[in-house]
Amino acid sequence: MKKFTTYKIEKEQDGFVLETYLKQTLQYSGRKIQKLTRKKGILLNGKAVFLQKKVKFGDTLRILNFEDAAYGVEPEAGDIEILYEDEYMLVLNKPAGQLVHPTGQTTSGTLANYLAYELQKRNIVTTIRPVHRLDRETSGCIIFVKDSRSQFILEQQLKEKTLKRTYWALVSGIVGPASGTIDAPIGAHPSKPNRRAINQLGAPAITHYRTVAHYTDTSLVELNLDTGRTHQIRLHLAHLGYPILGDGMYGVRFPGMLRQALHATCITFRRLKDDTEIKVQAPLPQDFIKAMEVCKKKEKTILPNQ
Repeated sequence: MKKFTTYKIEKEQDGFVLETYLKQTLQYSGRKIQKLTRKKGILLNGKAVFLQKKVKFGDTLRILNFEDAAYGVEPEAGDIEILYEDEYMLVLNKPAGQLVHPTGQTTSGTLANYLAYELQKRNIVTTIRPVHRLDRETSGCIIFVKDSRSQFILEQQLKEKTLKRTYWALVSGIVGPASGTIDAPIGAHPSKPNRRAINQLGAPAITHYRTVAHYTDTSLVELNLDTGRTHQIRLHLAHLGYPILGDGMYGVRFPGMLRQALHATCITFRRLKDDTEIKVQAPLPQDFIKAMEVCKKKEKTILPNQ
C-alpha cells in the first residue's frame, strides 16, 4: 500500500507554482520531483496535478513516500557512538582506523555496517547515507541521514555553508600567521593514484585555519572547510609548510601518535524540523590527548634552558 505525507498550503505560499513550492518549501531535488511525477506521486486536493499549476491557501498536497528496501551495506554487529539523533539524521563519533563506508576490497567492519545493524535492531529499513566523508585515520563527527530528502537538504546546507565542519590538527612547526585561509586547488597526483596534489587545473579547495596553541616546535590548529576535497586538510597544511603529525602520506612521523593527528571536533547545521542551529561536538580521543601531552612535555623540558 502506498504511503503519502500530507501538507497544507499556508497563506505565505498562496500563488506559488507547485514546482517552486516543492523545491523551495519542501526542498525536494529536481531528480526527486521527476521520480514523483513518473509515479503519479503528487496529488493536489486528491487529484494528479501539473507542476506548473499554482497552489492556493488551504489546498491539501499529498506526496508519495519512497521507502528504502535495503540498507545498501551488510548489517554487522559493532559499537557506534551516537552524538546526536532525530527523525531525519544522526551524528556519529567515528573512531580512528575505521572506514566510513565499504570501498574497494573492504566490505565489512565499517561505520556504515555497524549503523545498519543498529537500525535493523530498531526495525528501521533505510539506505545508509553519509553526507560527507572522513579519512580512515581521522576521528570525530560525521553525519548520516535516514532518507534521500534529508540528504539533499543537508548537501544544500554544505553548499550554502550553513553546515560547518570544524577540525583540530597537531602540526609540525610554529604556524604563522596565526590565522588565515588556504586557497589551493586540488587534483590528481601525477604518479600516485591514492594521493592528491595541489594542481591549478584541479577542483577549488578552501580551508580556513586558526592557531589554538603553540608548543616548542609544534602547533595545535583549528580548521574550517568551505569545500570537502579528498585529503584537503592534510594536503593544504603540508602545502602551507606545517604538515600534520603522524600523517604518513603528507605529513611527518611522530612517536607520540600512530596515525594522523586530525580530529573532526565539531559540526554545526540547521535542524531539518525547525531550522534551529544545532552544534554537535565530539570529545578528543585519548591518542590525540596523549599526543598533545607529548608536545607540552617537550615544551616544559626545553623552555627553562632558553
